[in-house]
Amino acid sequence: MKDKKGVVLLSGGLDSLISVDIAKNFCDIKLALTFNYNQKAFYEEKEAAAKICELYNIKHKVIDLYFLASLSNNALTNNDNNNFDDFNSVWIPNRNGLFLNIAASFCDKNRWDYIIFGANKEEARDFPDNTKNFIKEAKNFFKYSTLNKVEVIAPCIDMDKIDIINYAIDNSINLSLLKSCYNSKENTNKKHCGKCMSCKLLKNAIEKSKKPELIKKIF
Repeated sequence: MKDKKGVVLLSGGLDSLISVDIAKNFCDIKLALTFNYNQKAFYEEKEAAAKICELYNIKHKVIDLYFLASLSNNALTNNDNNNFDDFNSVWIPNRNGLFLNIAASFCDKNRWDYIIFGANKEEARDFPDNTKNFIKEAKNFFKYSTLNKVEVIAPCIDMDKIDIINYAIDNSINLSLLKSCYNSKENTNKKHCGKCMSCKLLKNAIEKSKKPELIKKIF
């Protein structure tokens, strides 16, 4: 299977980190894409993604999509909105759809096979663009929009956050590499805030994992 090649969507968070570690076993990851849509946490996400790429020897590319920030009054990009607990406040219109389409363009040009996507079972309960149906429809779409019929692979799609954390523990993955906090700011080098939606999911998973003491290192 290692003759297969792929692109990974890499935010620098838990799900994309573990997706990389799993995907490396069945494909050669040629490129990691990190997107800058003017999110507050971009600098920290970019730095985390760059460290992950260095560890796994993956080429890293940042793509600017500033216009996304203007499409909604969301807490991820709007400095006046800090309501990270409301679904609508962290929803950016068609974000994952756009990310996948951009990745598919790179795959089509280079005749690579897979897009590695960090969707998981837990977030699929709230976010329709993290579901198996979304991935299935994306695959169907790419049968027509790419010459090599790019496939979308989500290694964590049947895992919840606890499963993902335990995978990291079992495989000795350095969780200090990740940055999953919506409240991260440029050059602060602070720990995760523990208060935003992303942090709450991560913190809850660690508390119920095989090593709950990891909370002190991350939060």
